[in-house]
Amino acid sequence: MLSLTVAQKKIAIGSFLGWSLDGYDIVLMLLVVPSISQLFFPSQDPMFSILATFASYTVTLIMRPVGSIVFGIYGDKFGRKKSMIITILGFSVATFAVGLLPTYALVGVLAPILLIMVRLIQGIFAGGEWGSGAVLTIESVPKQKRGLVSGFLQSGFSFGFFLAAVSFQITTIAFPGQMFEEIGWRILFFTGIIPGFVALFVRISMEESPLWVRKNKEGGLEKTPLRSIIFGIHRKEFLLCATIMTGLVYMYHGSISILPTYLGQFGNFQKEQVALIMIYATASSWIGMILTGWLSQKIGRKKSMLIFVFASILISIPLASVILENAYGLILYVIIFAFVVSTASGPIPAYFSERFPTQIRNSAAGFSYNAGLIFGSWSPLIALYLMSSVPKQMIPVALGINIIIGAIILIIPTLLSRETKEIDL
Repeated sequence: MLSLTVAQKKIAIGSFLGWSLDGYDIVLMLLVVPSISQLFFPSQDPMFSILATFASYTVTLIMRPVGSIVFGIYGDKFGRKKSMIITILGFSVATFAVGLLPTYALVGVLAPILLIMVRLIQGIFAGGEWGSGAVLTIESVPKQKRGLVSGFLQSGFSFGFFLAAVSFQITTIAFPGQMFEEIGWRILFFTGIIPGFVALFVRISMEESPLWVRKNKEGGLEKTPLRSIIFGIHRKEFLLCATIMTGLVYMYHGSISILPTYLGQFGNFQKEQVALIMIYATASSWIGMILTGWLSQKIGRKKSMLIFVFASILISIPLASVILENAYGLILYVIIFAFVVSTASGPIPAYFSERFPTQIRNSAAGFSYNAGLIFGSWSPLIALYLMSSVPKQMIPVALGINIIIGAIILIIPTLLSRETKEIDL
């Protein structure tokens, strides 16, 4: 990273910050689910309220493929930089708006409707965020640095998780008990606009992708990139990438994203304990993604991912059990769990960018990535259903099996895919 030029560092940091905001917003929603579920979806059955709130969270993820198409095509036609400025601005405002929403006690059924509408809009902007940032970054750095930069960029998501866990810890201390349900959760969402505007400032001063600029001058841009991706010669690559992402998303959201609810709802951990545990888990995931990206430059994208996926199958159930039992050495178990299960996606920005030509790269990489959310994002709801349907002693097994399902989904398309480490863009 130190050997990159100032312009390349600025692009990498601008993309990293945008992806961090995405992680920040998602984990805020997950951390406050137990607290705000009754505010928007009141019910005598707490599990119903939690499931309903998770559904509103899932809506954001499902809308992302729409955003990836809209902003991916825009980025291929008008430039990666312009697309990134629009997405970060819209995404930041939407995150802030969640903190302004009225609760069910004030406006009745309009409260959950407004929540879902804001999350829908947010999902569209978020869908365009990854593709433009990943492609611009990978197109701008030297070939031999793609793996490490890929891991750095992808780790922004977990870094956002980390910042949100720290913010959650501070807010629960500043607004203890009922005060958190009244105002604390709103403050959390208001803070989301800060990293958004920092990222916006960096992006305005960034340079456009040199590969896109050259292709634009040559008049070689694709007029209908979506048709080429879904129905043309790139269809196989798209389907393989989308399935890979389905498995990765399923594993990530079935482990790290569900962890706050797993601890609070099934392990009876207090808010302060959950926040502290999530700080260690997300920090571990953040470092792990950088490592898998770096490793992919040494041994290949496929091998790097598969090592962590097979390890996840081995450790998911045992570590889920000792974590729920609050066993001695809990923090160490959480760090290992997060490091192994949630970090296989480190090579993905490079891996997907290397699989498509410049003229459709933004659309193809972004749509492939976000298409994996259509099915993969249901993992937390499936995990909740499984854990609620089994005896208490089987809850960790249910969580582990759900993670293993994601791992199996990921292994098959990865084995069928080609290695791309040595490809020239």
